[in-house]
Amino acid sequence: MNFIRCNSKDELAQKIANEFKNVITINPKSNLGLATGSSPLGVYDKLIKMYKNNEISFKDVRTFNLDEYLCLNKKYFCNSYYEFMKKNLFNEIDIKKENINFPCRTLWEAENNYEKYDDLILENGGLDILILGLGSNGHIGFNEPGSKKNSKTRIIKLADSTRKDNARFFDNDISYVPEYAVTMGLSTIISAKKIILIVLDDNKKKAFEVLKNSVTFDEKWPCTILNEHKDVSVYYLF
Repeated sequence: MNFIRCNSKDELAQKIANEFKNVITINPKSNLGLATGSSPLGVYDKLIKMYKNNEISFKDVRTFNLDEYLCLNKKYFCNSYYEFMKKNLFNEIDIKKENINFPCRTLWEAENNYEKYDDLILENGGLDILILGLGSNGHIGFNEPGSKKNSKTRIIKLADSTRKDNARFFDNDISYVPEYAVTMGLSTIISAKKIILIVLDDNKKKAFEVLKNSVTFDEKWPCTILNEHKDVSVYYLF
Protein backbone atom coordinates (compact mmCIF):
# COMPACT_ATOMS: atom_id res chain seq x y z
CA MET A 1 0.00 0.00 0.00
CA ASN A 2 1.10 3.51 -0.76
CA PHE A 3 0.37 5.90 2.13
CA ILE A 4 0.19 9.55 1.02
CA ARG A 5 -0.04 12.23 3.68
CA CYS A 6 -1.61 15.51 2.55
CA ASN A 7 -1.48 18.90 4.21
CA SER A 8 -5.08 19.90 3.51
CA LYS A 9 -8.40 18.52 2.32
CA ASP A 10 -8.03 20.57 -0.85
CA GLU A 11 -4.65 19.05 -1.66
CA LEU A 12 -6.00 15.57 -0.96
CA ALA A 13 -9.06 16.09 -3.15
CA GLN A 14 -6.99 17.48 -6.02
CA LYS A 15 -4.53 14.59 -6.00
CA ILE A 16 -7.30 12.01 -6.04
CA ALA A 17 -9.24 13.86 -8.74
CA ASN A 18 -6.07 13.82 -10.83
CA GLU A 19 -5.92 10.04 -10.45
CA PHE A 20 -9.47 9.77 -11.78
CA LYS A 21 -8.65 12.17 -14.59
CA ASN A 22 -5.68 10.02 -15.62
CA VAL A 23 -7.81 6.87 -15.70
CA ILE A 24 -10.56 8.52 -17.75
CA THR A 25 -8.07 10.14 -20.13
CA ILE A 26 -6.44 6.79 -20.85
CA ASN A 27 -9.79 5.03 -21.19
CA PRO A 28 -12.84 7.28 -21.80
CA LYS A 29 -15.05 4.21 -21.25
CA SER A 30 -13.70 3.55 -17.78
CA ASN A 31 -15.73 1.90 -15.03
CA LEU A 32 -15.63 4.03 -11.88
CA GLY A 33 -16.40 2.66 -8.43
CA LEU A 34 -17.83 5.46 -6.29
CA ALA A 35 -18.46 6.05 -2.61
CA THR A 36 -20.73 8.39 -0.68
CA GLY A 37 -20.38 10.24 2.62
CA SER A 38 -18.30 13.28 3.50
CA SER A 39 -14.91 11.80 2.55
CA PRO A 40 -15.20 11.96 -1.28
CA LEU A 41 -17.12 15.27 -1.49
CA GLY A 42 -14.02 17.33 -2.22
CA VAL A 43 -12.98 14.89 -4.93
CA TYR A 44 -16.36 15.12 -6.65
CA ASP A 45 -16.19 18.91 -6.51
CA LYS A 46 -12.80 18.82 -8.25
CA LEU A 47 -14.11 16.41 -10.90
CA ILE A 48 -17.06 18.70 -11.60
CA LYS A 49 -14.67 21.62 -12.08
CA MET A 50 -12.51 19.53 -14.42
CA TYR A 51 -15.59 18.68 -16.49
CA LYS A 52 -16.75 22.31 -16.64
CA ASN A 53 -13.23 23.33 -17.69
CA ASN A 54 -13.40 20.77 -20.54
CA GLU A 55 -10.55 18.75 -19.05
CA ILE A 56 -12.54 15.48 -18.93
CA SER A 57 -15.86 14.05 -20.07
CA PHE A 58 -18.01 11.42 -18.38
CA LYS A 59 -20.28 10.72 -21.35
CA ASP A 60 -18.87 7.24 -21.95
CA VAL A 61 -17.94 6.16 -18.41
CA ARG A 62 -19.98 3.78 -16.28
CA THR A 63 -20.28 4.20 -12.54
CA PHE A 64 -20.91 1.54 -9.91
CA ASN A 65 -21.69 2.75 -6.43
CA LEU A 66 -20.48 0.85 -3.40
CA ASP A 67 -23.66 0.65 -1.39
CA GLU A 68 -27.18 1.86 -0.68
CA TYR A 69 -29.50 1.97 2.30
CA LEU A 70 -32.49 -0.34 2.56
CA CYS A 71 -35.83 0.54 4.15
CA LEU A 72 -34.98 4.23 4.33
CA ASN A 73 -37.67 6.32 6.02
CA LYS A 74 -39.36 8.45 3.37
CA LYS A 75 -38.77 11.53 5.52
CA TYR A 76 -35.07 11.10 4.75
CA PHE A 77 -35.25 10.00 1.13
CA CYS A 78 -32.82 12.83 0.39
CA ASN A 79 -30.24 10.80 2.33
CA SER A 80 -30.35 7.90 -0.10
CA TYR A 81 -26.99 7.41 -1.73
CA TYR A 82 -28.57 7.73 -5.16
CA GLU A 83 -29.85 11.20 -4.26
CA PHE A 84 -26.46 12.03 -2.73
CA MET A 85 -24.68 11.14 -5.95
CA LYS A 86 -27.13 13.06 -8.11
CA LYS A 87 -26.71 16.19 -6.01
CA ASN A 88 -22.95 16.01 -5.56
CA LEU A 89 -21.81 14.69 -8.94
CA PHE A 90 -24.18 13.24 -11.52
CA ASN A 91 -26.37 16.32 -12.03
CA GLU A 92 -23.28 18.44 -12.70
CA ILE A 93 -21.56 16.30 -15.35
CA ASP A 94 -22.40 14.75 -18.73
CA ILE A 95 -22.85 11.16 -17.57
CA LYS A 96 -25.65 9.16 -19.18
CA LYS A 97 -28.36 8.07 -16.76
CA GLU A 98 -28.27 4.52 -18.13
CA ASN A 99 -24.58 4.27 -17.21
CA ILE A 100 -25.24 4.89 -13.51
CA ASN A 101 -25.44 1.71 -11.43
CA PHE A 102 -26.38 0.98 -7.82
CA PRO A 103 -26.52 -2.39 -6.03
CA CYS A 104 -30.30 -2.31 -5.51
CA ARG A 105 -33.19 -1.02 -7.58
CA THR A 106 -35.31 0.51 -4.83
CA LEU A 107 -34.74 1.68 -1.28
CA TRP A 108 -37.46 -0.59 0.05
CA GLU A 109 -36.55 -3.77 -1.76
CA ALA A 110 -35.67 -6.55 0.68
CA GLU A 111 -35.44 -9.33 -1.92
CA ASN A 112 -33.08 -9.33 -4.86
CA ASN A 113 -30.41 -11.37 -6.59
CA TYR A 114 -27.57 -9.08 -5.62
CA GLU A 115 -24.95 -11.26 -7.26
CA LYS A 116 -26.23 -9.81 -10.52
CA TYR A 117 -24.41 -6.62 -9.52
CA ASP A 118 -21.11 -8.48 -9.39
CA ASP A 119 -21.91 -10.08 -12.74
CA LEU A 120 -22.72 -6.66 -14.24
CA ILE A 121 -19.38 -5.27 -13.11
CA LEU A 122 -17.52 -8.25 -14.57
CA GLU A 123 -19.49 -8.13 -17.84
CA ASN A 124 -18.32 -4.55 -18.30
CA GLY A 125 -14.68 -5.41 -17.72
CA GLY A 126 -14.34 -4.74 -14.00
CA LEU A 127 -13.75 -1.54 -12.06
CA ASP A 128 -10.84 0.53 -13.36
CA ILE A 129 -10.67 2.67 -10.23
CA LEU A 130 -12.56 2.54 -6.93
CA ILE A 131 -12.71 5.17 -4.20
CA LEU A 132 -13.39 4.17 -0.60
CA GLY A 133 -13.98 5.84 2.72
CA LEU A 134 -13.00 4.23 6.02
CA GLY A 135 -15.42 3.53 8.85
CA SER A 136 -14.41 4.11 12.46
CA ASN A 137 -14.74 0.34 13.01
CA GLY A 138 -12.68 -0.44 9.91
CA HIS A 139 -15.52 -1.04 7.49
CA ILE A 140 -15.13 -0.29 3.79
CA GLY A 141 -18.31 0.01 1.81
CA PHE A 142 -20.73 -1.35 4.40
CA ASN A 143 -18.64 -4.46 5.03
CA GLU A 144 -18.85 -4.50 8.80
CA PRO A 145 -16.50 -6.42 11.12
CA GLY A 146 -16.97 -10.14 10.58
CA SER A 147 -17.30 -9.81 6.80
CA LYS A 148 -15.65 -12.65 4.88
CA LYS A 149 -12.89 -12.04 2.37
CA ASN A 150 -14.88 -13.90 -0.32
CA SER A 151 -18.07 -11.88 0.32
CA LYS A 152 -20.00 -10.54 -2.66
CA THR A 153 -22.69 -7.88 -3.02
CA ARG A 154 -25.30 -8.59 -0.36
CA ILE A 155 -27.65 -7.27 2.32
CA ILE A 156 -25.85 -6.49 5.58
CA LYS A 157 -26.98 -5.39 9.02
CA LEU A 158 -25.27 -2.16 9.98
CA ALA A 159 -23.24 -2.09 13.16
CA ASP A 160 -24.47 0.15 15.96
CA SER A 161 -21.26 2.20 15.68
CA THR A 162 -21.92 2.80 11.98
CA ARG A 163 -25.50 3.88 12.61
CA LYS A 164 -24.30 6.18 15.39
CA ASP A 165 -21.66 7.72 13.10
CA ASN A 166 -24.29 8.30 10.39
CA ALA A 167 -26.92 9.74 12.73
CA ARG A 168 -25.55 13.21 12.01
CA PHE A 169 -27.25 12.97 8.61
CA PHE A 170 -30.56 12.11 10.28
CA ASP A 171 -30.94 15.03 12.69
CA ASN A 172 -28.82 13.08 15.18
CA ASP A 173 -31.68 10.62 15.68
CA ILE A 174 -30.33 7.07 15.32
CA SER A 175 -33.86 5.67 15.13
CA TYR A 176 -34.10 7.04 11.59
CA VAL A 177 -30.80 5.54 10.44
CA PRO A 178 -31.58 2.35 8.47
CA GLU A 179 -30.60 -0.93 10.08
CA TYR A 180 -29.81 -2.58 6.75
CA ALA A 181 -27.98 -1.74 3.56
CA VAL A 182 -26.76 -3.42 0.39
CA THR A 183 -23.01 -3.33 -0.15
CA MET A 184 -20.37 -4.53 -2.55
CA GLY A 185 -18.56 -7.40 -0.87
CA LEU A 186 -14.89 -7.51 -0.01
CA SER A 187 -14.13 -9.78 -2.97
CA THR A 188 -15.94 -7.30 -5.23
CA ILE A 189 -13.91 -4.40 -3.86
CA ILE A 190 -10.58 -6.20 -4.09
CA SER A 191 -11.22 -7.06 -7.75
CA ALA A 192 -10.93 -3.38 -8.77
CA LYS A 193 -7.81 -2.59 -10.77
CA LYS A 194 -6.91 0.45 -8.66
CA ILE A 195 -8.17 1.37 -5.18
CA ILE A 196 -8.05 4.71 -3.41
CA LEU A 197 -8.83 5.01 0.31
CA ILE A 198 -9.56 8.36 1.96
CA VAL A 199 -9.03 8.92 5.69
CA LEU A 200 -9.95 12.38 6.95
CA ASP A 201 -11.53 12.35 10.39
CA ASP A 202 -9.95 11.86 13.79
CA ASN A 203 -12.43 9.12 14.70
CA LYS A 204 -10.88 7.02 11.92
CA LYS A 205 -7.38 7.12 13.43
CA LYS A 206 -7.60 3.76 15.18
CA ALA A 207 -8.81 1.98 12.05
CA PHE A 208 -6.12 3.78 10.04
CA GLU A 209 -3.38 2.66 12.42
CA VAL A 210 -4.66 -0.92 12.36
CA LEU A 211 -4.55 -0.88 8.56
CA LYS A 212 -1.12 0.74 8.40
CA ASN A 213 0.38 -1.81 10.78
CA SER A 214 -1.37 -4.87 9.35
CA VAL A 215 0.10 -7.39 6.93
CA THR A 216 -2.75 -9.88 6.53
CA PHE A 217 -6.54 -9.86 6.50
CA ASP A 218 -8.34 -9.71 9.84
CA GLU A 219 -12.13 -10.11 9.81
CA LYS A 220 -12.35 -7.81 12.83
CA TRP A 221 -11.01 -5.00 10.64
CA PRO A 222 -12.44 -5.41 7.11
CA CYS A 223 -10.18 -2.68 5.72
CA THR A 224 -7.21 -5.02 6.11
CA ILE A 225 -8.38 -6.87 2.98
CA LEU A 226 -6.53 -4.08 1.15
CA ASN A 227 -3.27 -5.87 2.03
CA GLU A 228 -4.17 -8.35 -0.68
CA HIS A 229 -4.30 -5.77 -3.46
CA LYS A 230 -1.29 -4.61 -5.50
CA ASP A 231 -2.42 -1.04 -6.25
CA VAL A 232 -3.86 0.75 -3.20
CA SER A 233 -3.23 4.41 -2.40
CA VAL A 234 -4.24 5.67 1.05
CA TYR A 235 -4.64 9.45 1.23
CA TYR A 236 -4.80 10.88 4.76
CA LEU A 237 -4.34 14.09 6.76
CA PHE A 238 -2.98 13.03 10.16
